[in-house]
Amino acid sequence: MDQQNPGSTPPQQQPPQPQAPQHNVAMAVIAYILFFIPLLTDAKNDPFVKFHVKQGAVLFIAWIISAIVTNIPGIGWILIPLNVFLFVLLIMGILNAVNGKQEQLPVIGKYGDKFNF
Repeated sequence: MDQQNPGSTPPQQQPPQPQAPQHNVAMAVIAYILFFIPLLTDAKNDPFVKFHVKQGAVLFIAWIISAIVTNIPGIGWILIPLNVFLFVLLIMGILNAVNGKQEQLPVIGKYGDKFNF
C-alpha cells in the first residue's frame, strides 16, 4: 500500500499538448466527387478545403476532356487507359484529404493553383 506524506506535493500535470489544426475532411473528400459543393458552405473559408476543391476542379476538367476525347470514333478506345489514370488520381486525392495532406495530384495537380476561389 502506498502511503502519502502529508507534506508531499501533488504530481505535476502535463501541460496540454498543442493539437494539430482540425481540417474539414468531409468537405475535402466531397471536393473530389463534386468540387463545387464545398464552395456553397462555410468550408469555403478553410484553406485545406480550398486546396482540395482546386485539385478536384482540375480533376473534373480532366474527366470532361477525357470523356470528349474517348468518344471520338477510331482513336477514343486507345485513350481508355487515361480514364483508369484519372480514377487512380481520384483515389489518391481522397486519400490525401482523409490523411490531412495537401499534396498536389501527379501530372495535373499543378494546374489547381491557377484557380482563384
